[in-house]
Amino acid sequence: MSINIGIIGLAKGGKTTVFNALTKGKADTTSLAPHIGIAKVPEPRLKVLADMLHPERVVPAEVSYIDIGASVKGPAGDKAMSGQILNQVGNSDALINVVRAFVNETIPHIEGSLDIERDIATTNLELTLYDLGIIDRRLEKIEISLKGAKAAERQGLIREQELLNKLKADLEKEVPIRQLSLTADQARTLANYQFLTAKPLLIVVNIGEEQIAEAASLETDLNSRYAKAKSGVITLCGEIEMELTQLDDDAAKGFRAEFGITESGLDRIIKLSYELLGLVSFFSIASDEVKAWSIPQETTALKAAGKIHSDMERGFIRAEVISYQDLMKCGSLAEAHKKGLLRLEGKSYIVQDGDVITFLFNV
Repeated sequence: MSINIGIIGLAKGGKTTVFNALTKGKADTTSLAPHIGIAKVPEPRLKVLADMLHPERVVPAEVSYIDIGASVKGPAGDKAMSGQILNQVGNSDALINVVRAFVNETIPHIEGSLDIERDIATTNLELTLYDLGIIDRRLEKIEISLKGAKAAERQGLIREQELLNKLKADLEKEVPIRQLSLTADQARTLANYQFLTAKPLLIVVNIGEEQIAEAASLETDLNSRYAKAKSGVITLCGEIEMELTQLDDDAAKGFRAEFGITESGLDRIIKLSYELLGLVSFFSIASDEVKAWSIPQETTALKAAGKIHSDMERGFIRAEVISYQDLMKCGSLAEAHKKGLLRLEGKSYIVQDGDVITFLFNV
């Protein structure tokens, strides 16, 4: 399962710089065209498994990033996100809002001054306005449909109408959909709408080199106000992180040490994105390949098999499972067999983070 994350934000805030840092890319930071890139998910357990099992291929999970070329708020100060932006981010699993905190007199802020809270509010407003527009248009169609609806159809339309009116009232109070408690039925009803405020949101505050020393305290302060359900804040020096991607691992590690950066921005952003999306990782063993997969929490073995291949789901027999920790204690799959730690699980088994699985199937 490849995770798709859309990168949005105001102009001249460093969206493409952050994109390049995440994907080790070299996209033109002055271009208004969208950029798409892939990043390998850092997973230390995958290397340990590879060293133990010696597979021919080791395949990490991937994250796909799309850097929205146009800015959230255009130079003319318009208050509506363009259709291009919305179409691009609508299919994303989560959003990253890049907010500028760095000082650069050669690149003036589009508002004329730096103000993190103002810029966060501007983007949140754009996302809210977009969702309200969807709701208003759907409510109009429901009103028309109700006039000629049969009894069976009418009840469903009324339930949808009530739900949308509730969402509208909450959005008008600046409460995004991601923060609402929805039933499973309500969540299914809303799934096809692709509401932007329903998507997990990671605010990436793009700081300057001179701000690195105070990055942790700034991050703590902002999280105290903005870290809520499916949302969080991280600080990142996009310029430095982009430069580091052009160095080899040892050189990059030494460079980070000079600045007191203990973990790469890529690793931190992916880790927090996983938490916001409610994802876990499992590892498949098949055809002399060890591969990492990202799946939502509470995914069954049947659905996890389907992430690998539809044939596995269709012809599922059982899953041979061992936890990563148990496998490490045993030192090998052969020893795990001897100790009886390899379990046979059925379709309804809930895959746990770190499970090492061999799927047995027949088609």
